[in-house]
Amino acid sequence: MRLVCTRRDYAVRVVSTVVTSKTLAPKRRARDTTVAWKILMAVTGLFFVFFVLVHMYGNLKMLQGPEAYNGYAHWLREAFYPILPHKGLLWILRIGLLVSLAVHGWAAVKLWARARAARGTPYVERNTLATSYAVRTVRWGSIIIFLWVVFHLAQFTWLVVNVGSDLEPYERMIATFEQWWWVLLYGVVMVILALHVRHGLWSSFATLGGNKKSREHMLNVVSIILAAALAIGFMIPPLLIFLDVIN
Repeated sequence: MRLVCTRRDYAVRVVSTVVTSKTLAPKRRARDTTVAWKILMAVTGLFFVFFVLVHMYGNLKMLQGPEAYNGYAHWLREAFYPILPHKGLLWILRIGLLVSLAVHGWAAVKLWARARAARGTPYVERNTLATSYAVRTVRWGSIIIFLWVVFHLAQFTWLVVNVGSDLEPYERMIATFEQWWWVLLYGVVMVILALHVRHGLWSSFATLGGNKKSREHMLNVVSIILAAALAIGFMIPPLLIFLDVIN
């Protein structure tokens, strides 16, 4: 009889514990999990990398002269017309970029806050690949890149920054980067962009399941090459303009 009561009491305690834990545990929807936020960061980050690669390709048309660069700028404004309205493609890309950056930043804040709450104590960083300089500065880099994108749109798209609003795109680029401080500022932002993209690509590969042990080295090399290519590709036109090779 004592054994039966003991088992019954044990069963009651187990059921009570399960019910209590279910009652007290906060319900979290699938889209609000850490995995979901990491996937959202990876997807929006990859879209950003795609956008800047296309943008870099367009900038390199400066090397072909004013007709090629102005023609490319004109094509972007009239692409797929009349299916899309005038500048329709540009506005789709701009809105997509700004939304991606905003969502990317919000996901980063959510993950950072969640990780900080889970640790509860100050975290001592170790000198590993995952805590490299790019990782330690990724949050500030995100803010700087977002502000730079907004400023860049104001400068070359909305034409509210005084760099020659009445000029063609080719001449506007030259008017900007004939000044050494613009070249220096652009270079600093491109270094930050390269560090961010290098870490972002690596993290995206890991989040989306492509970062397996056998491919770690290859994916790391690809991330470094793409990040370096972006920084170098974006800096070629400003440097050639400043050196008066492009005029």
